Amino acid sequence: MSALSDSGINPYQMPDNAMSSGLNISSRGPETNVHSHVPRGCVEICGDSNHGRKDVPLVRGLITTGNLKRKRSTENPSASCPPTSGIQNNANLLSPTEIERSVDAKLVIVMVGLPARGKSYVTNKVCRYLNWLQHETKIFNVGNRRRKVGGRQLDLSAAPCLMSTEAHQASLDHGTHSAGFFNPDNLQARKLREQIAMETLDESLDYLLNEGGSVAIFDATNSTIERRRKIIARVQERGRSNLQVLFLESQCFDEALLQSNMLLKMSNPDYRDQDPVKALEDFRRRVAMYQKKYTPLGNIEERLGVSYCQMIDVGRKFITHNIKSFLATQVVGYLQHFNLAGRQVWLTRHGESNDNLSGKVSHDPGLSPHGVKYAAALSRFIDQERDTWNRQQKRLEEAGDSLHLSADKSPKRFHLWTSMTQRSIQTAKFFDSARYRIEHMRMLDDLSAGILSGLSDAEVKQRASDTQLNHTSTGYPGTRCEGYSDVTKRLRSIILELERVTGHVLFIGGSAVIRVLLAYCRGMQSYVSANVDIPLGTVYLLEPKPYGADYKEFDYNPETDSFHQKRDREG
Repeated sequence: MSALSDSGINPYQMPDNAMSSGLNISSRGPETNVHSHVPRGCVEICGDSNHGRKDVPLVRGLITTGNLKRKRSTENPSASCPPTSGIQNNANLLSPTEIERSVDAKLVIVMVGLPARGKSYVTNKVCRYLNWLQHETKIFNVGNRRRKVGGRQLDLSAAPCLMSTEAHQASLDHGTHSAGFFNPDNLQARKLREQIAMETLDESLDYLLNEGGSVAIFDATNSTIERRRKIIARVQERGRSNLQVLFLESQCFDEALLQSNMLLKMSNPDYRDQDPVKALEDFRRRVAMYQKKYTPLGNIEERLGVSYCQMIDVGRKFITHNIKSFLATQVVGYLQHFNLAGRQVWLTRHGESNDNLSGKVSHDPGLSPHGVKYAAALSRFIDQERDTWNRQQKRLEEAGDSLHLSADKSPKRFHLWTSMTQRSIQTAKFFDSARYRIEHMRMLDDLSAGILSGLSDAEVKQRASDTQLNHTSTGYPGTRCEGYSDVTKRLRSIILELERVTGHVLFIGGSAVIRVLLAYCRGMQSYVSANVDIPLGTVYLLEPKPYGADYKEFDYNPETDSFHQKRDREG
């Protein structure tokens, strides 16, 4: 827990010596300019760490458990079965129905920044990652609540003069999203915006305090000291200093990136079905309204001990301060691996193994003849898809129509990552090592069968029945068998490396590993992935986009020795 939370003070309360020291908390001064000053005690990370650096090793040794307490589940009584005699249960990370998180493990992430600076992109990525790690996380977007207000009669008790204001006329014409509504000089509109923001914040705190959430992301501009002071006061009032707060600011000075973000805004609900030229003009005026009172995070927060992270140009540069809590550390570490490069992520199980034929779980089987045939077809298919992608990207770049903003226009490196098992290594053997960077990783190995190794599926089920064991996300308790929670923990560093690299990636592994990786790529919680069918002969493709990912599946046809697309949808 941060020092601020321990002390119970309001970190935005003016210090006793503020007046004598000349501290001005109402306007942006030269010390708060991120380009002119890095506050004392901060960590500045500047460079190309997320854009293809080759000297950054795979992150290892991350903390793997939070403040978790085991409790008996009423929904699944067998989940808390004691281990069999003489065998210790090594499953130490439970599903949400089996855990009780103490309140001091909870975090409020408060977004900060002008519109079109990538806040929504960041919040969606962070939410997906934390949920995948089984930290229940939810986004609370002030803009969504504002649009709902615009569609119903406004609360005139909070703004009694609104009927005669410019803001009310804006709400009649376009809802509460025209530039005039965001004018800081429009007092009644400002009062309504503050009301909407505080209602959204209260909803996020209800989620943490009453609904079992672990992390709430408060997504709004929060661009003034006054707003941020109110947020801290409300969190401390309701959380009694037991909730941690992390301010997360996204800044953007890259003109190409900023222009792309603004164009993407034209598809959001505020401007949908409007003339794009007029919509863009109105949005630029909105940004100008925010800039009048905008004060970035910096020197003031440093003096008061506030935990914060500034992310500049989506990872080109970072400034962090007072990042100490477990969850905040996880978030900041993840943010430092972002990149916007266009690429493809492929996932597939190894080819058919001899175990798949026999139905047993042996130590390290090789491929069957059918599996070898699949491996050869897979290399041809990926070669073709890679060449197709390169041609399409070249046409888009020539037309100036690419949504991706990586400055590197050289051909994409293609990473091929497999487990250390023979069946996965053999599935990759037909790929040309001159065109693919092939790496074999122990972290990608399939579930360890523990003392169940060598048994058939029927024998495993019989063994479980005889000892009253039930398979959960933590495996079969008492068997030293891994579960999906164990796999998630060891795949965290793989996910960070996946986010860091700018090239394409193909994963080849066992069904459990592919399930958990696919759960991350598709925004699912990892424990849910245990119920997802991952058949042999299916290849999964995801192409990251600004909002989500394009998702496709391809099935292998052994008769034609080729692949065909199964379905195409948004991920």
